[in-house]
Amino acid sequence: VQLQASGGGLVQAGGSLRLSCAASGRTFSSYTMAWFRQAPGKEREFVGAISGSGIMTYYADSAKGRFTASRDNAKNSVYLEMNNLKPEDTAVYYCAAGSRYGTKRPNSYSYWGQGTQVTVSS
Repeated sequence: VQLQASGGGLVQAGGSLRLSCAASGRTFSSYTMAWFRQAPGKEREFVGAISGSGIMTYYADSAKGRFTASRDNAKNSVYLEMNNLKPEDTAVYYCAAGSRYGTKRPNSYSYWGQGTQVTVSS
């Protein structure tokens, strides 16, 4: 599976962005898709994930109520809608694919996109 993330950019605090991740391969719907982020000098951290069917989602506490993951299996794509962005959300955002639902550990995901930069100004 190859992943390509896009949609990052510069936004003011309180603003919104929608990240997209396009996947190759015919088994996209069998993967749990997750979003992670990594700020300079910090470890990569889990943001949110969505099950293969798109029915179930779970989020980091920092994302709950502000971020929403969705997917369109017909388009082999997953999305992260981010609202009420804060300066502390500034990071490179990565999409990842894994076969196990419910994990927040980066090493549980086998495939990674290249990342897209999100910068939130105060």
